[in-house]
Amino acid sequence: MAIWDKVKQGIDKAGKAAQDVFDEGKLRLDAYRAREQTDKAAEALGYAVFRAADAGGELAADARERLIAAMRALDAEARRLETELAAARAANGTTEADTAAGSVPTAPVQPPVQQSAPPTDTQG
Repeated sequence: MAIWDKVKQGIDKAGKAAQDVFDEGKLRLDAYRAREQTDKAAEALGYAVFRAADAGGELAADARERLIAAMRALDAEARRLETELAAARAANGTTEADTAAGSVPTAPVQPPVQQSAPPTDTQG
């Protein structure tokens, strides 16, 4: 029965590792989306300021404050998710480079060996 216990432990360990990778992937996606929303809010603020200046005026204070507040909230969420992602990576013992590369260790790729063609008999 000891072998079945070891098999079960191995399966449980693999399952936990897979769940950790899944959770980290979800965090990466959530952080990316939050950062993307922050960028869109910054873009909206920039366009609003530009349009107001282009029209010869300034952006209304209430519109400016509303856009800045939205951007602050989105930026705070993005930073929170990025911090959570860093903590998850630390807990799993991975780095950003590991997850970007797919966390799959690979053997170094060896270039193909060039074989010379056998000499041809030109005398014939």
